[in-house]
Amino acid sequence: MVQHINVNGVPVLADVSGVAFVESASALIVADLHFEKGSSFAAKGVMLPPYDTRATLARLADAMVRVQPRTVIALGDSFHDQTAEARMHGEDEAFLKDLVACVERWVWIAGNHDPAPSPRYGGELAGEMELDGLTLRHEPREGASPGEVAGHLHPCAKVSHKGRSVRRRAFASDGSRLILPAFGAYTGGLNVRDDAFAAHFERTPDVWMLGRDRVYRVTGKSVLGD
Repeated sequence: MVQHINVNGVPVLADVSGVAFVESASALIVADLHFEKGSSFAAKGVMLPPYDTRATLARLADAMVRVQPRTVIALGDSFHDQTAEARMHGEDEAFLKDLVACVERWVWIAGNHDPAPSPRYGGELAGEMELDGLTLRHEPREGASPGEVAGHLHPCAKVSHKGRSVRRRAFASDGSRLILPAFGAYTGGLNVRDDAFAAHFERTPDVWMLGRDRVYRVTGKSVLGD
């Protein structure tokens, strides 16, 4: 179900759900939850089923039960916009508060969609943070020091398998830094061969693709463009 990724000498578990787990710190890391993206689209006239927040919370809760973290770190864009809290259903709000309260520490890293998440759900806010030799932030930085762990780019990978192409969300790493897949139910993905990744990796990064029940490691040279 999980695969190990060595990020600047720090072992990180890549879980099939799309979360990462740093065992040495008992910390679960998740990126780009985008709560209330569905209701944001609905407000603009694009009607989507309004259950993305609930589905995302349920998947996150399952991952937390599986890895039993003491700390949860959300790498920004946890809320799709600054008014998401006003649109969140009361049951979903209670669910989120319960998740935050069930761990020793919950950290909201500021994202470009949610630079100042509401304090109503609990937890603490940070621009970025250090964790056992890793630097956690929302947007990867060009020329960042080794050990960077980020989200924002929503990495996906496309490969050929048994005569057909398969495209999945994926972790992307070159061993020096790691970019997590987007976790939210309505979040899409950007192919790791896109130019947006070239600023952060000298070559197409290796990927850890999310399958139905396990994570598959694929070398960067085997990844196809869209």
